[in-house]
Amino acid sequence: MREDSRQIMIVTTAPPEAVAPLLDAIAAAGGGVLGAYTHCAFTHPGTGRFKPGDQANPYTGTKQQVNAVDEVRIETFCSRQAARAVVAAIRGAHPYEEPVIYLIPLLVEDEL
Repeated sequence: MREDSRQIMIVTTAPPEAVAPLLDAIAAAGGGVLGAYTHCAFTHPGTGRFKPGDQANPYTGTKQQVNAVDEVRIETFCSRQAARAVVAAIRGAHPYEEPVIYLIPLLVEDEL
């Protein structure tokens, strides 16, 4: 199995207005590409919950209070080689001070 065929699923959440800029950044870094398609992702609305401490600088919400805000879950993928660049692109384009980013190694279909 070639190492460059291994894929990573990347999951993050963001406010609705940040989804398009994040998908652009992900695509520019080599993520969400499937054949002749770019910006490939699954998105789903949800509610994010968090409590910023006194030293936090939240994009939205009130310090020292549990906040509930509308967010969109973004699920996309990239090659293992592009993963660092894609994560850096997400961090650079994301409005949150501390975005949550999950990296999940994917199985290779012909190895099942």
